[in-house]
Amino acid sequence: MDVFELRQGLIDTYRDYATSFMRIRDQRIRTQVDEALDSGELWPYPRVGLNPAFASGGTIKELVEEGVLHPGAEPIFRLYKSETDRVGKRLSLWRHQAEAIRVAADDRNYVLTTGTGSGKSLAYIIPIVDHVLRAGSGTGVKAVVVYPMNALANSQMEELSKFLDHGPWVDRPVTFERYTGQDDHETRERIQSHPPDILLTNYVMLELILTRYRDRHLVRGLGSLRFLVLDELHSYRGRQGADVALLVRRLREASGSDTLRCVGTSATLSTEGTYEERQQHLARVSEGLFGADVRPEDVIGETLERVTPDHATSEPGYKKALAGAVKTARPPDTFDGLATDPLSSWIETAFGVSFEQGRLVRAIPVAIEGADGAAARLADLTGVDAVACERALRAYLLAGHEVRNPRTGTSAFAFRLHQFISRGDTVYASPEPAANRYLTLAGQRFVPGDRGKSLLPLAFCRACGQDYYAVHRGPPSPSFKAGRAGRFIPRDLGDTLDDEASPGFLYLSDDHPWPDEADEIHDRLPQDWFDGDGRLRYNRRVQVPRPVEVFPDGSFGSDAGEEGAVTGWWTPVPFRFCLACGVSYAGRLGRDFTRLTTLGSEGRSTATTIMSLAAVRHLREDDRLPTHARKLLSFTDNRQDASLQAGHFNDFVQVTLLRSALWRALNGRPSGIRHDELAQKVFEVLSLPRQSYALDPDLRGLARIDTDRALRGVLAYRLYRDLQRGWRLTQPNLEQAGLLVIEYESLT
Repeated sequence: MDVFELRQGLIDTYRDYATSFMRIRDQRIRTQVDEALDSGELWPYPRVGLNPAFASGGTIKELVEEGVLHPGAEPIFRLYKSETDRVGKRLSLWRHQAEAIRVAADDRNYVLTTGTGSGKSLAYIIPIVDHVLRAGSGTGVKAVVVYPMNALANSQMEELSKFLDHGPWVDRPVTFERYTGQDDHETRERIQSHPPDILLTNYVMLELILTRYRDRHLVRGLGSLRFLVLDELHSYRGRQGADVALLVRRLREASGSDTLRCVGTSATLSTEGTYEERQQHLARVSEGLFGADVRPEDVIGETLERVTPDHATSEPGYKKALAGAVKTARPPDTFDGLATDPLSSWIETAFGVSFEQGRLVRAIPVAIEGADGAAARLADLTGVDAVACERALRAYLLAGHEVRNPRTGTSAFAFRLHQFISRGDTVYASPEPAANRYLTLAGQRFVPGDRGKSLLPLAFCRACGQDYYAVHRGPPSPSFKAGRAGRFIPRDLGDTLDDEASPGFLYLSDDHPWPDEADEIHDRLPQDWFDGDGRLRYNRRVQVPRPVEVFPDGSFGSDAGEEGAVTGWWTPVPFRFCLACGVSYAGRLGRDFTRLTTLGSEGRSTATTIMSLAAVRHLREDDRLPTHARKLLSFTDNRQDASLQAGHFNDFVQVTLLRSALWRALNGRPSGIRHDELAQKVFEVLSLPRQSYALDPDLRGLARIDTDRALRGVLAYRLYRDLQRGWRLTQPNLEQAGLLVIEYESLT
């Protein structure tokens, strides 16, 4: 799979969606927004980071021979075991894993702080299993592993199963269970009555275990507790960190164990100071959480090594060889060839590792494209065109991903693409004539270099794209010129409450100003604002736009013609009608969000769903990927967000299926479909398998007819409900999108 193609497809899809309802009337603003999107302000160039190679730490067998591990650990910790192959392949350790195992064998607390994908879990699972093998299984809980998220506990269950489900034994030599609150009643009762050797949980559930009466048997089983593991230590900070620290102390007291050993893991904890200073800092933080001593030397970091030789740019002939590799852009297809290639060496230095105080550390991910990107640096070094450098870098990275390191079995260049996508904010403008006002997409208070000109946020009419300043009308600032009546203060579109200011909209227009004459005002106000005699209704008088003289610093007065002032018109919230196109909104129902838009109003859930679908479609269309790899993983630390997104995804798919079925039913039928035929035609086009809507898919006779009739009734309701204009602003229905026309019989 070409991940660069996937990234571009996602960005194109997101841009099409985000700009599909972005209507902007002012051409200058439209041009500036387009240029910002083209330059990647909302989706910067992706950053590339290599997963570095770790230094070897030997094998499980070697640690067994040294007496560090129990002999029973060797048949457990082997790779690729299954029902048909209970022996598997030898497991090699990284140096940081072996160091952690040795510290555990010396009976000391430790913290492992290594990068993602470095096998941190083995650094505590192996010592735990070793202890159970020595002490014997079935005598109570010997290790509690606390995860910040249930997803991590579920993943660890799968990893433990790979090692302990298959081997030269009948029953598992070490038992383990997940106890996170998502287990059924039968499982909870089994765990409570027969505590496992290893308990996987979260800190909330651990709190409940220590306090609930029904978990009393499980608490009694903590008497042989030996290990407490806090995974992802960086999750526990602030008040939550204090809660977890107290929980650890209560667990030690409840277990009564004098030999409890604490282990922590984290990918990121500290980045300041030297390596030794970071070790000391992490040791102090860990001691606060554990309530136990952690020596700085027992804070274990990763030990990296290079895959390619480290070449200095001053080496004779290196630049020439590098330029030749860039021009041909044909990476070797073998590991030895790739490892000795000059461009491979440069790539590992740029994206993979760097020296810090004599120690190899992970390089900060960098972009390939852009003025400061890796391609520009490579072009300066070799004299080759930057576009050719971009092409060569992508080719080598993709080739390095496919080529395997024969020693480790991993990719030579296992790289990651970090893409940040911002939904944007809005356009900010100075309150000046449209032709010369300052425009920017970066939120700030003043025009750069001129504090005499304020910047105010713009919102755009969803119907015509006319821009309005979304502001509060507040009291004047002491620094303003005498005689100013007040000032306009920036506000968010949804912010309509302020004790000291009045929220509303400022309208400035050169080509379509609000009129002064009563007759012209009458013609441009909404018709329902007048009674049967043509008189303006009393309750509408305060909603008529009021003229105001606006100055570049955001202040306003009432004296027309004062130097530097521009005439604008003020309307209070809610947004009643557009002063440019005349579209009006009756009543007070509805939010201004449904009437006006900003750059950041596309809807987070919809944007996430659309990009997720785009990724899945791309994966399904790539025949080079194995079936099991065509999946999308999403991570969140908020259960409510996850539930909302899952519900949105399901609703989006259902609505899309209905709309596509309706469109297909109409396609090729110039005369259209009558309303009494609609549900039947859509039912036929959908052609759903009966098991997807019938409890008993094998129904026959009248039962089948009744079931199908019920589904057609549901389809009819959902189709007409979807055609109602309403809250789906970012998902306009087929009629609003111009793909469907509804005609009414006997009505002109």
